[in-house]
Amino acid sequence: MSNIPSDLRYSKSHEWVRRAPDGSLEVGISDHAQSALGDLVFAEVPEAGRKVHAGEACAVVESVKAASDVYSPVSGTVIAGNTALADRPELLNQEPYGAGWLFRVEPSSADEAAALMSAADYANYLAAEAR
Repeated sequence: MSNIPSDLRYSKSHEWVRRAPDGSLEVGISDHAQSALGDLVFAEVPEAGRKVHAGEACAVVESVKAASDVYSPVSGTVIAGNTALADRPELLNQEPYGAGWLFRVEPSSADEAAALMSAADYANYLAAEAR
């Protein structure tokens, strides 16, 4: 079973969201997603200032198996991209909920993040997907 931290919110496309004390949101891919992709060898993250919309492809991760789009789970303005991933894309595999975050966004609405799946809902979603 995948590691699913209970303090995060999740999207059906396997991104997670963590609210920072300043109200911004940190976004990454779930442990399930990085495991399914395999060894990640490249990551392209959005630059600060870019406007993103919920459901929009805004980043790319590439593994030895395939390239995959990463979708923004919320709308807002990107305030930081994780530039460390350019030199160390393996952080996505090693620490998907820590140093492997992809980008931070100033959300347009606080409601979008709250509408994402809880950890329990995401675990149920993964179980249903596996059937």
